[in-house]
Amino acid sequence: MSVFLLTFAFFLIIVAAMAVGYIVQQKSLAGSCGGLSTIGIDKACNCDNPCEKRLERERQAKLKGEQIDIKNL
Repeated sequence: MSVFLLTFAFFLIIVAAMAVGYIVQQKSLAGSCGGLSTIGIDKACNCDNPCEKRLERERQAKLKGEQIDIKNL
């Protein structure tokens, strides 16, 4: 049980140190390295035939006259 408590305390200290470092730097949160766009994929679903749900969303958007932003689907 003492090993568990020591390990838990160690992790709490590390998390607290990271939180203090984040607060001191006053930086906004950012993504890692660009995600899928770094390997040339513009969207998460990179398929030739979209699924029925996506086709329905596109059809509804066309009826409303909206433009579809594939990066937010």
